[in-house]
Amino acid sequence: MANQISVGALSAMFDSTKPHVPQPILQCLRIKPVVVREQDRYGVVFSDVNHFVRTMLPTQLNSYVTDGILRRGSFVRLTNFQVSVVKGKHLLIIMGLEVLSALGEAERIGDPKPLEPKSGDEMGGQSTTLSSNEFYNAPQTHNPPQQFQNIQRSRPSGMTSNANIFSIEALSPFANNKWTIKARCTHKSNIKTWKNTFGEGKLFSVNLLDDSGEIRATAFKDQCDLLYPIFEEGAVYYISSPCTVKMAKKEFSNVNNDYELTFDRDTVVEKAEDQNDVPQIRFNFTSLGNLQSIDKGTTIDVLGILKDVDATSQVTSKTTGKPYDKRELTLVDNSGFSVRLTVWGNTATNFDTPPESVVAFKGVKVSDFGGRTLSLLSSGTVTVDPDIEEAHRLKGWYDAQGKSNSFTAYSSDTTGGGGGSWPTFKTISEIRDEEIPSADSFESFSLKATVIHVKDNLCYPACPNEACKNKKVTRGDLDQWHCERCERSYANPKYRYILSLNACDHTGQIWLSCFDEAGQMIFGMTADELMKIKEDDDAAANEITKGATYCTWNFKCRAKLDTYQEQQRTRYNVIAATPIDYATEADQLSKLIASYSI
Repeated sequence: MANQISVGALSAMFDSTKPHVPQPILQCLRIKPVVVREQDRYGVVFSDVNHFVRTMLPTQLNSYVTDGILRRGSFVRLTNFQVSVVKGKHLLIIMGLEVLSALGEAERIGDPKPLEPKSGDEMGGQSTTLSSNEFYNAPQTHNPPQQFQNIQRSRPSGMTSNANIFSIEALSPFANNKWTIKARCTHKSNIKTWKNTFGEGKLFSVNLLDDSGEIRATAFKDQCDLLYPIFEEGAVYYISSPCTVKMAKKEFSNVNNDYELTFDRDTVVEKAEDQNDVPQIRFNFTSLGNLQSIDKGTTIDVLGILKDVDATSQVTSKTTGKPYDKRELTLVDNSGFSVRLTVWGNTATNFDTPPESVVAFKGVKVSDFGGRTLSLLSSGTVTVDPDIEEAHRLKGWYDAQGKSNSFTAYSSDTTGGGGGSWPTFKTISEIRDEEIPSADSFESFSLKATVIHVKDNLCYPACPNEACKNKKVTRGDLDQWHCERCERSYANPKYRYILSLNACDHTGQIWLSCFDEAGQMIFGMTADELMKIKEDDDAAANEITKGATYCTWNFKCRAKLDTYQEQQRTRYNVIAATPIDYATEADQLSKLIASYSI
């Protein structure tokens, strides 16, 4: 078996004066489970017959051990790795390996000794990132290190001559402490301040992306003031150590990386001249139909068709007492599901994307309120009509068939509350006794109630342009109706219902808000038709309004917290309304009575 191993490879890998070893074959001498920050990891020892070195498997390769693929005595080929010497210690960072199962397993070959650093290695040693397609026995090149594939890329003028361009995935607390990355800033946060018993300060963070992955970086205090004006979203930068690499605080980040960066006093940040060789943004989309299997609190990316856009509302934080703007959106995709997604702050107030656009959200948090809802994090991003294959496919599906489909909405009582399925029926007293836990949540329920009063303000004039639906228009000169969104004027608006109903059952009364679809069901006509009657005969319109009272309906509703004049209150919105089917009601009551064995 000894002839299968790359004898002496470890010494060559750590010595920049020796020929490059592209994909060394080593023997695994030991595997030891360890726990790092409550995360299962595996320490391994690899040998090249002459020497051995200790390293850690990356978490994405844990399955090699748990599935029994990598064992003591196995032979492996390293396909992607990095080496360095820091303070006299040899560090082997593994990012990819292949277990050579055909070679089986064997007892330790040879008598390997610990790899000892040579003089001068303590200053840093060779630092290499490799992902070679060369077969192990292919002729080895003797080119100088800067010509190796994926080792060093072109540098801008002004960068130090020994700057190695690392991939983001190669960064770790155990890597060489001298590195440079070339990355695109995909998100830049606002400056945040803090004050506590230990002092006060400020910070901001950026998300950085290259073709290997992404990482979050944060600047504090003086570095915050220095670097904030330098970073621009979408621009590409060279970032050079010293810069601290540490375990990521997942609760503050939407980035898929176990590590994060903290800018130091001497961190160098320079804008790159070539802005085009780094990806724009990277997504890892979750289908809306799979949200039920995603744990609460998980951060994900979603892609969907924007089906509906609510008006901006304001909520007050329970912890700080500060008001926040919010807007709720409805997304659908080709899984047949729809979901409510909340955006906040400036994103909410400036959101003007028309319905039926394809929108990609990066960094949304999954909540279990109302079954499943989503909330865009402050570090999240919104991309409208992204030029990616998934978006083109989704748009093609929607234009061809999705536009006429019905969708299943998530609710607290069913895995999908729409598309014909209804949440649990409750009485008005039960509804009033329930508390909504927070402003970014809602509860769905069904209610059988009788309408006893309809407020006079029945509808509002909306823009006839479908792309601007829900946008109110105002009457201008020459009896024209003007829309601020599309900046066009129309001879007539398209009226839409916005009703306020008082309904009752045997336990109490409740005010319900109804919109256009439910309003058409209650009045039996469109809002345009009702307004035409009102213009011609006001008394006839009043009779129609009276005719809508003292009618009993099955309402599908959603309860959510709202803020009005700095006071929080619960608003009950009607999602759907259907007339009572008395034959079905009688059958259900008969079964209910029978269940009591009376």
